[in-house]
Amino acid sequence: MTDRNAPSPNTPFRVLSLDGGGAKGFYSLGVLRSVEALVGKPLCEAFDLVFGTSTGAIIAALISLGFTVDQIHDLYREHVPRIMKAKSKEAKSAALAELAGEVFGDRMFTDVRTGVGIVTTKWVTEKPMIFKASAVQAHGGVPTFVPGFGVKISDAVQASCSAYPFFDRKMVRTSTGDDVELIDGGYCANNPTLYAIADATRAFGIPLSRLRVLSVGVGIYPPPSVPFWKTAFWINQLLSVQLLQKTLEINTASMEQLRAVLFKDARTVRVNDAFERPEMATDLFEHNLAKLNVLRQRGAESYAAREAEITELMTT
Repeated sequence: MTDRNAPSPNTPFRVLSLDGGGAKGFYSLGVLRSVEALVGKPLCEAFDLVFGTSTGAIIAALISLGFTVDQIHDLYREHVPRIMKAKSKEAKSAALAELAGEVFGDRMFTDVRTGVGIVTTKWVTEKPMIFKASAVQAHGGVPTFVPGFGVKISDAVQASCSAYPFFDRKMVRTSTGDDVELIDGGYCANNPTLYAIADATRAFGIPLSRLRVLSVGVGIYPPPSVPFWKTAFWINQLLSVQLLQKTLEINTASMEQLRAVLFKDARTVRVNDAFERPEMATDLFEHNLAKLNVLRQRGAESYAAREAEITELMTT
């Protein structure tokens, strides 16, 4: 990992926070492609700390390893529709594991090139478990800190994306030999900006005046309608997806409201537009590649609407 544990006291400390939202991460990629073009270098070199939840965890992990946004988009196009169209939670989980294994291999949190936080939720104790690379982010327990708890990045990312009951719960084994059962990080912080700011201010000791936070969501869309010819099983399934979607959206909005109250002095740009037209209806399990490409275009448009703010955030 690049040594950013003691950043210069006179330079801005830039934080990127990426929401969860399944296939809607294509929207985030539309935003980030423009950000990368703005800074003219891989995002791992533009941000001191990158936090992500669920689909945001995939993107954050890849950014921290030095992937470009176009490379991440190519991986999303290849893998995400296949994962989301799988019928059972077992099939979804297997497709997710295949993606994680193929993309991340045996990479560990010692391999990242910037500060990182991958948000998951402990199933048994109902508390967050956040995978990090630097002992500075330990908030205590520094002498025993192990990057990512000794867990591979692929396993941490799978855990962050395991939206139970639509995916299996993910069991990981830490460096101490503990088996920990994890589910989607969205259940505790679908918008991980608060966690990222806590690390920046409490762990890295950055004053609010030096923080520059870019918080990127996945967009807000109407729910898909229920076709009249669907069976009761599929109607119940769709309603369950909509309940999960609503739960994550409430969590996201709550975390953003708290961020605005608690850290109003931290310069922050939030990108997460709402789209109300019926043709934009979608959810986190969208697998129509044409629709996903539209989401990516909407992300680019959201960036354009805030280009002046984001430019100032990234250059001053």
